[in-house]
Amino acid sequence: MNTMNETVGRDGDTVKLLRECDAGIQMGEKSIEDVLDNVNDKHFRDLLSKCKTEHEKLGIEVGELLGEHADSGKSPNPLATGMSWIKTNAKLMAEPTDATVADLMTDGCNMGVKSLSRYLNQYKSADEKSKAIAEKLVNLELRLTEDIRCYL
Repeated sequence: MNTMNETVGRDGDTVKLLRECDAGIQMGEKSIEDVLDNVNDKHFRDLLSKCKTEHEKLGIEVGELLGEHADSGKSPNPLATGMSWIKTNAKLMAEPTDATVADLMTDGCNMGVKSLSRYLNQYKSADEKSKAIAEKLVNLELRLTEDIRCYL
C-alpha cells in the first residue's frame, strides 16, 4: 500500500528525471545541428541524422509524459549550451574534419551518459516509464559513440 508521501516522492522523482531527459535531448539535438553541415562522410552524416531523429522521438515521448504531470519541461543550462557552442566552433575553425566532429560528439555523448546515469541514481523513485526513457537515451548516446568511433 502506497502512502501519500511515497506517491508524492515517486511523482517528484519522475518529473525531475523527465526534466533532465528533456534538457539532455534538447542539448543532443542542438549539438548534432551545430556540427551536421561540417560532416563530409555521407555515412557519418546519416548516423548523426538518424540519432537526431531518435532524439526527437524521445523528446515527444518525454513531452507527453511531462504533460501528464502538468509540467512544461526543462531547457538545457544556457551556460552549458553556450560553452558547447564556443568549443564546437573553435575546434571546427581550427580543424574542420570529420575526426573533429566525431571527437566533439563523443565528448558530448559521454557527458550525457554520465549526467543521465547520475540522475537515474539520484531519482530512484521515478516511475518505470521515465527510467526506461532515460535508459533509452543513455543507450542511444552509447551507440552513437560506438558507431562513430571509426571517424576519430
